[in-house]
Amino acid sequence: MNTKVDFYFNAAEQWQEESKHLRLILLDCGLDEELKWGVPCYTFHKKNIVLIHAFKNYCALLFHKGVLLSDEKGILIQQTKNVQSARQIRFTSVKEIAKLQLVVKAYVFEAIEVERAGLKVEIKKISVQDVPEELQNMFKENAVLKTAFDGLTPGRQRAYFLYFGEPKQAKTRQTRVEKYMPRILKGKGLNDCICGLSKRMPNCDGSHKMLE
Repeated sequence: MNTKVDFYFNAAEQWQEESKHLRLILLDCGLDEELKWGVPCYTFHKKNIVLIHAFKNYCALLFHKGVLLSDEKGILIQQTKNVQSARQIRFTSVKEIAKLQLVVKAYVFEAIEVERAGLKVEIKKISVQDVPEELQNMFKENAVLKTAFDGLTPGRQRAYFLYFGEPKQAKTRQTRVEKYMPRILKGKGLNDCICGLSKRMPNCDGSHKMLE
């Protein structure tokens, strides 16, 4: 166990016992425990294998290259249609975790073998068609904004594309782009606080976030 990660399990208001059970299972697989993105991440030779994260309705294991796993039990979940590589196993009780303990370990060992083999996920590149028209127009008017946006990680860029392009009305899309320009110019993602963490992370309560 890595003591730097203890706070996550001790401070969790929800799914605390479930997360602690998942922690023991992953450590029993011989993985190293680290803190990444504000959550427990388990690695093999410095390669990310799986992390524990919690949501309102469930806690989950997220396999970084889950799409490459065979998923013989059919339990891996694509969190959204736009997630290309990662896959979740979701839990809602300690009893459920205990029942799937051997299965979870099998999936972890397969994920380790994926890393040993050096397998890569072929990520679909973001195309110009993915960029909302309102954002493209803003880029043409503001070169500094374009430069700042290009400096964001692909994941943060895609989150903005999806958020900006979601409304059916052009006026609403334009309003969203204008509202989030300051955040983009500061190099922040859609869910980032000014502290640099995601508002969803347990050690950031979002009280000092840039935008509501």
